[in-house]
Amino acid sequence: MAPQPESHHHRSTTKIPQKPFKSRHATKSYIKELTKGKVERDRGSRKTIHQQVMSKIDRRNQAKQIRQTKHRENAKSANVFAGHDGAPRLIAVIPLGEGCDAARAIQKLNQSVEPVSDLPIDGPRRVKVERFGQSLLYLPVKRDLVAAMDACRLADFVVFLLPPDQEVDGDGEHLIRAIESQGVSNVFTMVQNLDSIQPPKKHAQVVASLKSYINHFFPNQDKVHSVDSERECANVIRSLCTMTPKGVAWRELRSWMLVEDVQWPEGHDVSDAHGEVILTGVVRGRGLKADRLLQVGDWGHFQIAKITDASLPTSRKRKADEMAVDTKEETKILETPDEDQDDLDELAPYDETMVDLEEMPASEAPSQRKGVLLDDHHYFSDEDQDMPPPARKLPKGTSNYQSAWFLGDDMSDASTSDSDQDETMGPDIDVSMAAPPLPQDEPIPSTYRGEQTETTPSEYPQSEAFLNPSPIDEAQELSAYRSSRKTSAEEDLEFPDEIELHPNVLARERLSRYRGLRSLKTSPWDTTEDKPHQPQDYDRLLRISDYKAARKTAVREALVGGVLAGKRVSIHLRNVPLSLQQSHNPAAPLSAFSLLRHEHKRTVINTTITLPSSAPEPLASKSRLLIQIGSRRFLVTPLFSQSGNTPNDVHKYLRYLHPGQTAVASFIAP
Repeated sequence: MAPQPESHHHRSTTKIPQKPFKSRHATKSYIKELTKGKVERDRGSRKTIHQQVMSKIDRRNQAKQIRQTKHRENAKSANVFAGHDGAPRLIAVIPLGEGCDAARAIQKLNQSVEPVSDLPIDGPRRVKVERFGQSLLYLPVKRDLVAAMDACRLADFVVFLLPPDQEVDGDGEHLIRAIESQGVSNVFTMVQNLDSIQPPKKHAQVVASLKSYINHFFPNQDKVHSVDSERECANVIRSLCTMTPKGVAWRELRSWMLVEDVQWPEGHDVSDAHGEVILTGVVRGRGLKADRLLQVGDWGHFQIAKITDASLPTSRKRKADEMAVDTKEETKILETPDEDQDDLDELAPYDETMVDLEEMPASEAPSQRKGVLLDDHHYFSDEDQDMPPPARKLPKGTSNYQSAWFLGDDMSDASTSDSDQDETMGPDIDVSMAAPPLPQDEPIPSTYRGEQTETTPSEYPQSEAFLNPSPIDEAQELSAYRSSRKTSAEEDLEFPDEIELHPNVLARERLSRYRGLRSLKTSPWDTTEDKPHQPQDYDRLLRISDYKAARKTAVREALVGGVLAGKRVSIHLRNVPLSLQQSHNPAAPLSAFSLLRHEHKRTVINTTITLPSSAPEPLASKSRLLIQIGSRRFLVTPLFSQSGNTPNDVHKYLRYLHPGQTAVASFIAP
């Protein structure tokens, strides 16, 4: 049998190539091919423990430690309110509407937990809530700015009362903004007289509107409670008794207390100007030290003589056969000051060796050069040798004052051409007025009436008669002109770089303290010439080279030592003016704040100030203002300047602070 021919075979398209070789470690040639000549930078290893990548167990352990630390801090802060001598929870009730009543709201809150009928009419109201084992001290406030700020700087909780049938007026909104700027702890919002809104189905709409309004100032407010609802009042009381207050930052850095009792010296005469006063209360915040000064309300700051224990007596059950013995325990002294106690001097001691330029008049102050200072150059001096050299070519009739403005050789073409023409005419040309007049020089008779071809007005202005009024008429015209003009504040807003001088005032004297600068950012400022005009005792003010480091040192020092928070103590103050007893109101809350080291020294304070856009008029510089910083208020006359950082530390002075603008206010205060 003949062999059969082989059939044609096509190559399969699904042929799988062999797998490439994979080594456990890349070879040098393979790495070189991947990098293609690029060099990888050494990013460094994670050196600290926090930079290392933690395992899952380590992350859980770290979260547990953070949770335990937070729990200990909350327990420590809440421990102040525990115990027989525990501090009461301070609650400030602020009415924001005309129809809101703080006393009636406090009564509604207490009745939701347990009936209370023996509350005082005026002043702080203390209530013991047996259900939660806490003491609440209410601070009712009327619609008064100063009283509201005094209560809120002490309060652990602030309760705002809103009216349901009317909007919050300007005074109420001013209260909210002032309290928010001062610093506020936990906030609750309640609406009063909600049942007066009919029909009841509109209550939800009113509450939603009030919540939207209060969220504009405090976004964390998630609910507006009703005073008329007993259930909601009970929820507010439970929150007040169980919640841990977050506090205020500047307040928690210091030791402070609400003064519960003030003891004045007995049997003192009217002639006695000063004496020892005892303040009793529970320590809050940091530890109270006897070496630091104590700021008491608006009375001022005083030295502490000693700190004694003022714990409340405990009732101990005695046995039937035990005899009742009247034992009086001696007052326990907790802390006394030492040689490191702060003094009351607000200024540094006077140094006899320093040169006092303040007593020297400005005209006799040492100055090497006179005139206007422009950077390092002086122009327009009174002495001839200091005048700049005159220009080589000046127009005819140029005075010495005008020649100072010609700093180069470029003169006007008209003056040079006229002078050149006079020089080129020569003496042979007769230009005297005795020459016979030419026909074109003869005057035109008045009877001549030429043919008028155009009626266009002349390009030259019509001549006016010169009037020489008397000084009295001129002063009246000037006063009438000034009265018809805009106010100085409006002119400052429109022309901020211009000033107007009175006609009877010399500019040389009015602007003697001003300096000229080529640039507000780069030109240096010579402070030696300002010494005759600096404020009194300016050299004795406190100077801080590094504010952040000094503040950190003072805050760290306040963390250690002193009487711990939660202790009820009596503070004995030295040299307190006894005339304050007449102005002291026991119904108003009185605060006491311990100052940090050097906090009572006077220095130059630069703070940012913003005038609201709703202000009716601008604020002039050097106006008397009542400024509150922390727990203290000052009556100052600040200077306004532009805000911002400049390399040469020079800032432009502002005569007015207009609504909506932000500036830096500079003044001298502790």
